[in-house]
Amino acid sequence: MKRFMLLHFGFEPPTPEIMEAWRKWFESIADKTIEHGGFHGQRKEISSDGSVDLPMDINAITGYSIIEVNDIEEAEEIANANPYISSIRVYEVVTQ
Repeated sequence: MKRFMLLHFGFEPPTPEIMEAWRKWFESIADKTIEHGGFHGQRKEISSDGSVDLPMDINAITGYSIIEVNDIEEAEEIANANPYISSIRVYEVVTQ
């Protein structure tokens, strides 16, 4: 089994329908889930030019899910079923 991180992009004010869709998605992958988390509150980007506050908007990273599945194709299938706002990025997690 391999681990993949799904980064959730995009924010819009949640409606009851969106919240229900997310709840159903989390339930549907519970047996494959290692961890979920969300990004709320303060956000900053740090670079050699300094730091800037990041807005919570359609381009924001709003959360992540770490799942354990056989391959990237299975991770992509899970990501495609997600009720994402803007997009999801899928990365294989390699630990040492």
